[in-house]
Amino acid sequence: MISPATPIVETVEASKWFGEVVAVNRLDLRIGRGVTGLLGPNGAGKTTLIRLMLGLYSPSRGRVRVFGEDPRNNLRVLRRIGYCPELDRFFENMSGLAFVRWLCRYSGMARAEAGIAAREACGVVGMTKRMDDPIATYSQGMRQRIRIAQAIAHKPELLILDEPMSGLDPEGREDVFKLIGRLGESGQTVIVSSHVLYEIERVTDNIILMHGGQILAQGPVRHIRELIDEHPHSVRIESGRAREIAEHFALEKSTLGFDFDGPILCIRTADPAGFYERLNGVVVEHGIEIDSIHCPDDNLQSVFDYLVK
Repeated sequence: MISPATPIVETVEASKWFGEVVAVNRLDLRIGRGVTGLLGPNGAGKTTLIRLMLGLYSPSRGRVRVFGEDPRNNLRVLRRIGYCPELDRFFENMSGLAFVRWLCRYSGMARAEAGIAAREACGVVGMTKRMDDPIATYSQGMRQRIRIAQAIAHKPELLILDEPMSGLDPEGREDVFKLIGRLGESGQTVIVSSHVLYEIERVTDNIILMHGGQILAQGPVRHIRELIDEHPHSVRIESGRAREIAEHFALEKSTLGFDFDGPILCIRTADPAGFYERLNGVVVEHGIEIDSIHCPDDNLQSVFDYLVK
């Protein structure tokens, strides 16, 4: 056991390069319990970082610790980790249940224990009805569910999910969202890697934003948004009195510009928090009805776009 104050995953000046290609560069991070989103486009260094956590790579420089230990060739650490890779490598004629059961056996479980754990994991991911069928007959979504099942079957203390929503239908995505939420609430450490940012917003507010092998930002989304305060925000307001609304903001210093498209006012502001507060006052004071308000810049995708510019 490690102290509650000790991070589950810690890297110090961790770098990994392959010849002249630097995959990750001087990463300093600490990941504790709960759900953490690892975000970035393809090629950002997410997979390399995960492989460092799994001990598949040794850092070219710096240090990587999981549960306070070096994970490289460390079975004591690796047995406490569950990993769902982005790509699968199945024995196609084996059933999903048998695949999960054998991986449980490889993790050190006894035969009977492995069977129980495998069935339970298949049930958690909604594969009970098809778990005895050959994997070759599975859809892409079913294959993804079995990958997740093998990752959670041995009840790992650290769960790493690499693009877990890949191939899932809407129902499957919702099931995985709920599963990740339950695991995080139970105090388990879950790292979810994705390049689809809205997926991470569904499961956690705590993110690590990577680009070009480096960490651009880390922490709650609200703190990361503070980094883009100097950038204008566009707010889209639909109202039958759109021009009247614009008149109340036309002379304010924080207003950077606006335009109209029929009943739609698109206004750019350098002070979004102040703008929304002022807008509430204007609407109440003058009895203005607003049909809809939308801020396309008020989401994690815009944060990412701003930070990589």
